[in-house]
Amino acid sequence: MSTETIIKAAEAARAAIVANESEIEHLDRAIGDGDHFINIRRGADTIIALAPELDGKTPSEALKAIAMKLMSTIGGASGPLISSFFLAASKTEGIDAPWTAETVARLTEDGVAAIQKRGKAGLGHKTMLDVLIPVAEALKAGAAAGEDAAALGARVVETAAAGKDSTRDLTAHYGRAAFLGERAIGTVDPGAMSSYVIIRAIVEAR
Repeated sequence: MSTETIIKAAEAARAAIVANESEIEHLDRAIGDGDHFINIRRGADTIIALAPELDGKTPSEALKAIAMKLMSTIGGASGPLISSFFLAASKTEGIDAPWTAETVARLTEDGVAAIQKRGKAGLGHKTMLDVLIPVAEALKAGAAAGEDAAALGARVVETAAAGKDSTRDLTAHYGRAAFLGERAIGTVDPGAMSSYVIIRAIVEAR
């Protein structure tokens, strides 16, 4: 794993975010706070802009540097949550050794757990975690089963899509959507949508 790989993933994520701008913003205007797209695009831009500073750093150092920078640059609810993901990932066991599927599964699991702890949300709460928790579980199961990269990637994208779609029929527990009550039913959570498009883009760019 190298800095170039991290930056490549950020570039893929940003391209996917921009390509899906209208859909993400539509969902956020419907049930969110209206700033989700701006914040996640800013996060991707920030990581890409950090590339010169990340050169030569170990993965743990790079991920920690990203976490610290995102904490001060992303606004809204997304900033602390995404920063928590990267900071936890930087501490994952074996992060500075050559990466395997098991490494990716562990760092994802650690990062998602940090988001849960920071945001106090869980599965079924109509948030990004309805995508991230199942994806972390799929990565762990696929890595343990020894799936090849193509099969594991397909498993992850399929799981992310199902998680995103599941939020359509849920009531929200957090944010503006929670105040809408049952009126939020029928609309996909914008955080779940952006998580899905980012995960799909990173898998396809590998």
